[in-house]
Amino acid sequence: MTPPSAATPSDVAELSRCTAVFLPGDPARTGRIAFRRPDGSPPSGPATGSAEELTVALPVDVPDDDSTGPAPTGLDVRTRTVRALVLPLGEALPVLTRARARAAQAGPGQCDPATAFWGAAAVLALQLAARGKLLPGLTATDHDAWRVGPLTPDDLTRVRELAAAMPPSAHATPLPASGPVLLPEPERHLRAFLDGVADGLPRSPAAASAAGGPAFAATAPRRLPEQRAWAADVAAGHDAGVRLSVRVELLHGSGDGNGKADRPHFRAVLQLHSLTDPALVADAADVWAGTSPVIPALGPRARMDALLTLRRAARAWAPLAPLLSAAVPDALDLADEEVAELLGPAAGALDAAGVQVHWPRELARGLTARAVIGPDGDDEAQDDAEPRFPAFLSADALLRFSWRFAVGDQELTRAELDQLAEASRPVVRLRDQWVLLDPEAARRIRDRQDRKLTPADALGAVLTGRAEADGSEVEVRPTGWLEALRDHLADPEGAAGAQLPPVSQPAALAATLRDYQLRGLDWLVRMTSIGLGGCLADDMGLGKTITLIFPVKSAC
Repeated sequence: MTPPSAATPSDVAELSRCTAVFLPGDPARTGRIAFRRPDGSPPSGPATGSAEELTVALPVDVPDDDSTGPAPTGLDVRTRTVRALVLPLGEALPVLTRARARAAQAGPGQCDPATAFWGAAAVLALQLAARGKLLPGLTATDHDAWRVGPLTPDDLTRVRELAAAMPPSAHATPLPASGPVLLPEPERHLRAFLDGVADGLPRSPAAASAAGGPAFAATAPRRLPEQRAWAADVAAGHDAGVRLSVRVELLHGSGDGNGKADRPHFRAVLQLHSLTDPALVADAADVWAGTSPVIPALGPRARMDALLTLRRAARAWAPLAPLLSAAVPDALDLADEEVAELLGPAAGALDAAGVQVHWPRELARGLTARAVIGPDGDDEAQDDAEPRFPAFLSADALLRFSWRFAVGDQELTRAELDQLAEASRPVVRLRDQWVLLDPEAARRIRDRQDRKLTPADALGAVLTGRAEADGSEVEVRPTGWLEALRDHLADPEGAAGAQLPPVSQPAALAATLRDYQLRGLDWLVRMTSIGLGGCLADDMGLGKTITLIFPVKSAC
């Protein structure tokens, strides 16, 4: 998508009050947005726009012939040709997103509902693209095109809810058919818009050079009929056919007769989901046997579509490959190493291929680590009426940075963490339950050592609640006087700051401080009393200088 020429604020203001309608194109990136005024005249806008005639469907009041009342009316729809300003989709995006923001901030009448709707659709399209939800493929005329996908169930819900809110004026361009006036179906029309945005975003001026060719990179359409089979393979399980998932089952042994259970093992079961309703799911074994009640929802090509998706999934994770040659691709037993792979990078690779992994709910999962920062002996309560904050530059003010580990909501001891790290299998018996984890990840976490932090570093960590460790961010919780200091800084006038008496106006000051100046003075005194500085950011002319005199004089 080439850089659009910026619309001026006056352009955005005028176009926001116009009615916007989306005009699909083939390929999708050639779609356009038309803006029209209620009086039928084209609005002004960016120079890249063109004034064109547009046929729209408009509701009109007509007499009701079956009624006998004095002034009966009914509602009819008539087509009308109007003049509109038509912008390429790439040029219209910044206008639509600003119109949406304008609709949220300005009063009634400042933004047309249809334009605000397409602004919300533009934001959704940009959010999906930012998450990498882009799929390559071919149009019905074999042109190279990107589209949004694969969409998660939550994404589909957002699309359907937005489509249900589409105003009639937002898709008021009649379909080319004789007879009654028919408008585009809202969800299909919205998906065409989302695909149009997705198709244009990757096509930057340097994209063809970076990709090594113009296909899926250059703006000019390219026909690629020889790639039709590849496009069908990409679409399988994403936005065509069925979607696959892997359900991991935990199988227990019968025991050794002494009340001690055998070590469990795992099995991966292949499942098929309907693309239109992901809640409709069936095991592959039932689909191949023809016994599943959801087979009609999966379509007549469910088996073929499942094998196409399975082939792509097997390229992402090789242990699935034996299912391709099985008479019924129902399930396979997993080795411990394969379970560990599914707990690590294999799950991400399968998700990128459109296959999700579901684990047994009975297993405790998620070994997490968080940091606790505080002084030594932080469990001792402070009995003083005022919290004691040591000098921040003192040599003995180093704070302890220690680790806490947990599985689920259960905190682990170091001995239990050692047990998990030294396990040779991805499933371990701990506290009368099976724990599922990657032993290698447990060993990496175990190697994290406690250390000392300067007060300044500690304060920065507890104020944000996060700290970096081994290239990743971890949660941080303060203790002792550091926790009291964090609360004091976060809300100096709240419960933590209420222990300190408020600062009154200095008796020697030959002036009268306003309320906001007294609050600023109180805040400065509180900050300097605990060894911290502060920046008083009142606007110019509000009396910062006189507010600063007293704390500076007191510090001298």
